Amino acid sequence: MDAVKYDLDGDVAVVTIQNPPVNAASHAVRAGLVEAVQRAEVEAKAALIIGDGRTFIAGADIREFGKPPKDPWLPEVCNRIEACKIPVVAALHGTALGGGLEVALAAHYRVAVPDAKLGLPEVTLGILPGAGGTQRLPRLTGAEAALEMITTGRPVSAAEALEIGILDAVQDGTPRQIGLDMAREAIAKGPRPTGDLPAPEAVDFDAWHAKALARGKGQIAPATAVRAVQAASELPFTDGLARERELFGDLMASPQREGLIHAFFAERAVAKLPELEGVAPRDLAEIGVVGGGTMGAGIAAACLLAGLKVVLVDRDADAADKAKARVASMLDSAAKRGKLLPERRSEIDSGGFRAADTYDALDASDLVIEAVFEDMDVKREVFATLDKVCKEGAVLATNTSYLDINAIAGATGRPSDVIGLHFFSPAHIMKLLEVVVADATAPDVVVTGFALAKRLRKIAVRAGVCDGFIGNRILAHYRMAIDNMVLDGADPYQVDAALEAFGMAMGPYAVSDLAGLDIGWATRKRKAATRDPRERVPGFADTLCEMGRFGQKTGRGYYLYPDGARRGEPDPEVQQILADERAQQGLTPRSFTDDEIQRRFMAAMVNEAARVVGDGIARRPLDVDVTMLSGYGFPRWRGGPMKWADMTGLDLVLADLKRFAKDDPWFWQPAPLLQKLVDEGRTFEDLNKEAQP
Repeated sequence: MDAVKYDLDGDVAVVTIQNPPVNAASHAVRAGLVEAVQRAEVEAKAALIIGDGRTFIAGADIREFGKPPKDPWLPEVCNRIEACKIPVVAALHGTALGGGLEVALAAHYRVAVPDAKLGLPEVTLGILPGAGGTQRLPRLTGAEAALEMITTGRPVSAAEALEIGILDAVQDGTPRQIGLDMAREAIAKGPRPTGDLPAPEAVDFDAWHAKALARGKGQIAPATAVRAVQAASELPFTDGLARERELFGDLMASPQREGLIHAFFAERAVAKLPELEGVAPRDLAEIGVVGGGTMGAGIAAACLLAGLKVVLVDRDADAADKAKARVASMLDSAAKRGKLLPERRSEIDSGGFRAADTYDALDASDLVIEAVFEDMDVKREVFATLDKVCKEGAVLATNTSYLDINAIAGATGRPSDVIGLHFFSPAHIMKLLEVVVADATAPDVVVTGFALAKRLRKIAVRAGVCDGFIGNRILAHYRMAIDNMVLDGADPYQVDAALEAFGMAMGPYAVSDLAGLDIGWATRKRKAATRDPRERVPGFADTLCEMGRFGQKTGRGYYLYPDGARRGEPDPEVQQILADERAQQGLTPRSFTDDEIQRRFMAAMVNEAARVVGDGIARRPLDVDVTMLSGYGFPRWRGGPMKWADMTGLDLVLADLKRFAKDDPWFWQPAPLLQKLVDEGRTFEDLNKEAQP
């Protein structure tokens, strides 16, 4: 099948892109479009470009990422479409994204079906629209609307696209029919090249640039895209195209583009596990949830938003009623954000969700997720009860963040049905789901965990059993590194600022306040008996907890939160607590530069991540990257900690570890896998490639 089909419908040449599954703008599509336009100029009075199947052009062909481009490049294709001597119409359905929308912008007229989506998401890959998108879009929409679309990558609906000027019409019908109708009208009007339209009026581009830098938290692509749109306002069209290509080339050479592309592919590879090939998941129609606190209610809401039936069980009728109210509040919030349609809410209220105070209510559930207090005895008691009441073949899942799932499974007579499903709070919003596989977990139970994640639109990562699995195990280690820095003299507020400057979504001490300091306190108590005697144990976090300072929920933690403020302010009392502890331990505080804070933070993270991979808890380095990107606020444009280490140089990371180890040889001892890779001149990416199915 040709990637581009050409046929005549009267005096209109119909150019159909047929490159399943998403009609990506591959080399064959690009070459076919140029050939079709040239032919149409000879044989027809108008040309119509449509997509076959379920979409128009959904973007570039990811199979060509990282490879040398082949002529014709997409900019050449778009310029050729725009220069066509007969009117060209693009009829859009499904999605017109990235290069797909740029092709449509190069056409002379545009029409779409009502449910079409249009967008330029290139900044999410560390680049900008490089085939005229930054020059043509603002000529249609004005600079403000174009800047909003391009710098955020946010897609717009057909209705919004019509309102802001991208589309000429929105019509019901097939793309071919509505496109033919417009093409026949366009014959009388003639070509209308977008590049011939007046340049957009100037806006405060410097303010937009500053806004994009702030919103991007270190990512440069959105701010660079502002300068490309600025060129559309200030330069002739052909000069603007040249400026766009120059800026596009700068971004292509940026390590940020490499990091974002890695993140893109890693998220697609993370669920591909060779041992699960050909294994079918178990049926999922009704989900049970045990525990109606914040996490349990969030899990219930996530499942309801995904169209599943949910039964939530709590300890008594009053607790069940409170849990039901929490879920209702989350659903109300989702409805306000447009994430829950009225008809689905009606289904939920008329029987799709119920809360109960007895485990017997779970007798028909296909999968039950326990979300009770993080205590082994409590969880084993819950699972012993589930073993008695749940039907044969039901999956029994625990939402534990740290505990041994093998021990939990041992409380049942069916350990092969037991798995860990570690959600992240708020569970109905956060994207990450760690699928934790115990020793006896059956393969179809693992597949069912991944199937649930897909149903919930979450990113699932396979993890093995250890204290903290992938993410929390790494978190505990890098948190120890920064706590030791603070004990040695670093200011916790400087630490937060330095790591936010690195690109982290929040500083670690602000994160502790948000999550609640009592969570870490409980973990430290649990691990105290097995702590290695060589471990340094700063006491300031426990001191804060003993004072009842648990973070935002109590108005005080590491920061002060006056009058219920969501953003904290530094607290001099914390500084005094730190000074007192340093004096008690006979420590002379020293200063740390932001660079040293960042280097120690990343060395600790990468070193423990290398142990996690070396121990088999994470199968591949990319599993670590996806975990930290999706659940821990690691800057996406850096690709994840393992990708960051590869780009920084594993030899340099190892050198940092050995330098830091002079002061604390136990904590900073290099992971065997990291040492091995450096000795062999290999990278974490080499391990990813070796693990490909």
